[in-house]
Amino acid sequence: MAFYLLPTKSLFQPRIISNVFTKCIGPAVGSNLLHRAISSTNPISSEFGFMFDIDGVIVRGTEVLPAAIESFKKLVDSNGKFRVPVIFVTNAGNNLRCQKAQKLTDLLGVKISQEQVVMAHSPLKMFKLFHNKRVLVSGQGPIREISKNLGFTNVCTVEDIRKAFPVLDVVDQKKRENMSRKIDEKFPHIEAVVLMQEPAEWDSALQLIIDVLMTNGKLLNPPAKLPYPHIPLLACNMDLQWMAEAWMPRFGHGAFLVCLEELYKKITGRDMIYTALIGKPSELTMHHADNMCQLHARSLGVHGSVKRIYFVGDNLNTDIFGANLYHRYLTRQRSGRSVAGIAAAITGRGAQTCELEIEKEDVNASAEECHSILVQTGVYNASSDTFSNHSPRDFLPVEEGLREPAFCVPDVLRAVELVFQQEKFY
Repeated sequence: MAFYLLPTKSLFQPRIISNVFTKCIGPAVGSNLLHRAISSTNPISSEFGFMFDIDGVIVRGTEVLPAAIESFKKLVDSNGKFRVPVIFVTNAGNNLRCQKAQKLTDLLGVKISQEQVVMAHSPLKMFKLFHNKRVLVSGQGPIREISKNLGFTNVCTVEDIRKAFPVLDVVDQKKRENMSRKIDEKFPHIEAVVLMQEPAEWDSALQLIIDVLMTNGKLLNPPAKLPYPHIPLLACNMDLQWMAEAWMPRFGHGAFLVCLEELYKKITGRDMIYTALIGKPSELTMHHADNMCQLHARSLGVHGSVKRIYFVGDNLNTDIFGANLYHRYLTRQRSGRSVAGIAAAITGRGAQTCELEIEKEDVNASAEECHSILVQTGVYNASSDTFSNHSPRDFLPVEEGLREPAFCVPDVLRAVELVFQQEKFY
């Protein structure tokens, strides 16, 4: 089975968007999108499930939010078994899934398996076309191990390039004073770039990644003419900001991508082209998370598919936008008006297509609806005057309705209570 990356026009067709935004008044009821109910006699939900963002919803930096602990007491039975299918969908990419699952287990006091965790980079396992190519991977944490687990077999890092070509990285004056002038003339050329997460040293990463793009990965023998389109570029995590321990949002990987895009265009006069943009709000990531939710439901003994997904997030431009975009896809699919595939990216500045090899676990029955719930414990703050559209460049223009949540509640506990009330699940 194959999916293709599709240009913008394939996705953003005009349609009437229901006015589903509800003022921030707690667990309000009455939305015509959230009217169906299931029998409360079954202790395990057979028709609905949850997807939770993590940063700003479950935790703030390293601290778990009290409302999250209380909400998960409602989601499990006395034996700690989930009563409702639950998946965590995060744009973080600096951990292995097993590491993130263990951290959540420790924080929430509920056993979370790695099968319940979808990272920003998780869908990269479908991009088998690149798994055997020489790939530059940018990010932090155990990126080599993460890449290996995703299927990549020939990985190099920004640090590898710096060691092979020390004269290319000269912003830091202290490095320049002590650097070697020796060049590795046997350094293999790079065939693709994967931007997994924001790097620790932006100056080096920005310089060397642009060097790779402008030389088609042949750093030792750059072409006389700018190669364009450049070699394939895949990026995970489009969050411009995220909420950590600080009282204000911090730069995310999306901010690094903006810097990279603008520098590339300033230097070359051309737009940088993404072969794929994954992580929230991409439909491919939401589709993958949907299937993981279906698998979790099966592990709980639920027969049949989860029909309604409730996505709880704190970011209008990724969580809410992604959930609403996926809801629209599911609506079109049911009506027979869906496009022939899931878009892994919206490549408005190029019509590149990329065939994806879909794993068996990613072809399970999908949900029928995906409803967004905005919480106010993270990036979004109802009292703030800031309501800017920070959607990634290649996702613009954006229909305003896609950034309007079905419900806005104070925190994740109120979100769980709201859904239980809607579903008559107690």
